[in-house]
Amino acid sequence: MSVLPLHSELPINETWDLNLLYADINDWENDFNSLESLVTEFNSYRGKLAQSPEVLAEAFQKSDKLYRHAEKIYCYAHLKADENTADSKNRARLGMIESKFAEISGSTSWFEPEFMSINEQTITYFLNSEKLAFYRKSIEELLRERAHVLSEKEERLLGLGSDAMNSAGKIFSTLNNADLTFPEINDEDKHKTELTHGNYIRFMESGNRTVRKRAFTTMFDTYKKYRNTMAATLDGTVKRHVFNAKIRNFPSALEASLFSDNIPVSVYNNLIGAVHDKLPHLHHYLKIRQKALKIRKMDMFDIYNPLVPNYRKEVNFEQAAEWVKAALLPLGNEYQSILEKAFNDRWIDIRECKGKRSGAYSSGCYDSVPYILLNYNNTLNDVFTLAHELGHSMHSYYSNHAQDYHYANYSIFVAEVASTTNEILLHEYLMKQNSDSDWQTYLLCHLADGIRGTIYRQTMFAEFEKHIHELGEKSVTLTADQLCQDYYKLNQKYFGTVINADRRIEMEWARIPHFYYNFYVYKYATGMSAAIRLSQNILEQGNDGLQPYLGFLRAGDSKDVLDIMKDAGVDLTTPEPIHAALDKFAETVCELETKL
Repeated sequence: MSVLPLHSELPINETWDLNLLYADINDWENDFNSLESLVTEFNSYRGKLAQSPEVLAEAFQKSDKLYRHAEKIYCYAHLKADENTADSKNRARLGMIESKFAEISGSTSWFEPEFMSINEQTITYFLNSEKLAFYRKSIEELLRERAHVLSEKEERLLGLGSDAMNSAGKIFSTLNNADLTFPEINDEDKHKTELTHGNYIRFMESGNRTVRKRAFTTMFDTYKKYRNTMAATLDGTVKRHVFNAKIRNFPSALEASLFSDNIPVSVYNNLIGAVHDKLPHLHHYLKIRQKALKIRKMDMFDIYNPLVPNYRKEVNFEQAAEWVKAALLPLGNEYQSILEKAFNDRWIDIRECKGKRSGAYSSGCYDSVPYILLNYNNTLNDVFTLAHELGHSMHSYYSNHAQDYHYANYSIFVAEVASTTNEILLHEYLMKQNSDSDWQTYLLCHLADGIRGTIYRQTMFAEFEKHIHELGEKSVTLTADQLCQDYYKLNQKYFGTVINADRRIEMEWARIPHFYYNFYVYKYATGMSAAIRLSQNILEQGNDGLQPYLGFLRAGDSKDVLDIMKDAGVDLTTPEPIHAALDKFAETVCELETKL
């Protein structure tokens, strides 16, 4: 029986080096205790914002100093807590800084209402002042928010209540990552192994249908035991999103979520419509899968395994690192030198271990390296995950080094572009390394599944998320029965008649943490569509394609995000990039069909 080690038992070279942030917990505590003086510094500007451009500029600077400091404290606490979500000391520190953030939010909530009260003549003067030239974009964004900023007292109450209002999401995270465990199942060699979030995809990639089905049924039978609790946490989160939208005078939770990125609702709806247009491409792929697998009726556990019989590529982490570095050579020498730091300076926490947060992410702050959490299990999918998360980290690194803190934090709307560009470049590299038919078939299947999972699947999630928020706006309580019924129906729409879906798939909504992220998933789909275009430009145009891409990585939040993407060569205000990406999917599927 395989037993997961504790994080403290892993080889040090397989763990991230959080000492780069804080060498001693006392240093973290000292920084935490110093937050109050920074709050006092910033709050000393209360009632003075309209005095002069110089005073307003100083207030911006003090705000940046406060939040830059707080983000470093939070970054360490959340990374440390994710090493072992059951560690009470680490979770307590995370709770401390989360509560402190809520307190700071309440204490500093005067800023926007006071700024909004400045008369138009003074604002016009400020906008034309050289003293505020650096902050002009921020001032214009604040003015755009006028209709959605409440009174100082109301903003303070919302700030103080933010931590408590996020309880549903925190309960789901704790249940899903720390308390929820799955039974042991037999693998292909009949060895008993505990099913985990980290190894689930490995079982689903198995060439043995019995193993895939066993993992699928075990996973969702376990979630079914907690269906009502999961429904309550999701309902609570949707209610929070709806409440925030209403109180801030937005027509819907969707529009409220898109506002900060200045994304029109049409972009969201265009995505769903464009994917609906191209559903026949998906159904064609599923039919090819059905034929290749010689299955009379496919199920949901038949859509992840490679189509090459008995072919399964095991890739150790060292090989994965070499492949990724070679695949990203088209991004230039500077990119390569930074990439070496990621591996040599221990940015990456590699292995799955007991209590570790599931999945993978890139996370850091302006004063840290962009750390990466993995749960590496030696699959080809894990190699692509490594490339993906390095894309995030490199985007953060470039942005942090090119921009002042004030504009370094790039829009969440484009957060998935650099990561997915890396994945496409890795695919193209691996296709050229081996002409073996099985290898190429495997990779084509992987790319097709990547587009299916990132554009089709995430758009299905986006449509479901829109639907449940619309129900919340109608004061409909999201019960387990309602969620299961609606999710199953949508799943049928996307996967068509080729899939004879086991009813257990209706529980899938319960294991998707992104439903708690307030309309995040659609960005995976738009991000991959942009990445397909950008990677083609880099490979086909050389330096002419590379420089606009590097400009995108360095841009941070220095311009409107849709303008940044247009500068890079992608217009996401139209459905054209989505259609083009799904036509690439169709081409990949047709090429795959010729090899089967």
